Amino acid sequence: MGRNESTRSHDGHGHGHDHSGDTTSSRKLAAVSLINVVGFVVELAGGLAFGSVALISDAVHMLFDALAYVMAFAAASIAEGYDNGERWSYGLHRLEPFAAFLNGLLLLPMVGFILWESYQRFLDPIAIGTGPTIAIAIGGLLVNVGSVVVLHGDAMSLNEKGAFYHLLGDAGGSIAVIVSVLAVEVTGIRAVDPITAALIAAVVAWSAITVLRGSGEIFFLKTPLESGEIRAHLTEIEGVDRVDDFHAWQICSQITVATVHVETGVETMAEAETVVGRVHDALDRHGVDHATVELSPRYADRDVYLDTHCH
Repeated sequence: MGRNESTRSHDGHGHGHDHSGDTTSSRKLAAVSLINVVGFVVELAGGLAFGSVALISDAVHMLFDALAYVMAFAAASIAEGYDNGERWSYGLHRLEPFAAFLNGLLLLPMVGFILWESYQRFLDPIAIGTGPTIAIAIGGLLVNVGSVVVLHGDAMSLNEKGAFYHLLGDAGGSIAVIVSVLAVEVTGIRAVDPITAALIAAVVAWSAITVLRGSGEIFFLKTPLESGEIRAHLTEIEGVDRVDDFHAWQICSQITVATVHVETGVETMAEAETVVGRVHDALDRHGVDHATVELSPRYADRDVYLDTHCH
């Protein structure tokens, strides 16, 4: 029996991928972008008018989040509108982790800005307009909660997860602003406001690290699967004698790709096709959307073959 090689995607026909959820994803991101732009304008105006650096920092956070959502929306729209072809066989879905990575980078200068403003306000505290500031912070909280409701779902893309983490941080920031303003009003300690802003900066930094780590793992081809477990399951398949090579990576958060080379003792093409089908089915159950399976007989000189074909 000669070497048998098969490529199959999750849906069972070549490189096609189901992107029915992409349109919904991009619409959600567009809605969240618009909501946060409005929230930014209101919070920034209120922070400048009533002297709360915590409110200003929350507004800046909301601005950068809005820009992040716009970028994520653009990436999702381009990817879903670009058909797979010979030159770009997976379309432009790689834009998703790229946009998420840029979003994470955009958060870092925001952290520096908030910390600097907090330090300046700590050195020179000013009076805060309690009532209006709390009202605006509550409005910002409602914006964040509304955005979370729009985005929340059973399965979110990497960009939606990034936006979701940002929104949770924003909601926490709005709550912190409300608490800090009340604390200043009750205790008269104005330093509470810049300290709260610094805490918001810490949340922003955590958000940046989370997004950068997730997108970085995709770019550097970290496997999203338990390779050892999959190898063990493949070895248990009837007709599979040995799993010589297995690799898995992601094109974007919603497309997982894998290649596997297995050895078999079957002797006919019909038996070989059956084994390949079983391997595809097993990989499908582990969440692989597109798999390439190479089937071959046992090699007397395995080391030479593996040096040539495997990594």
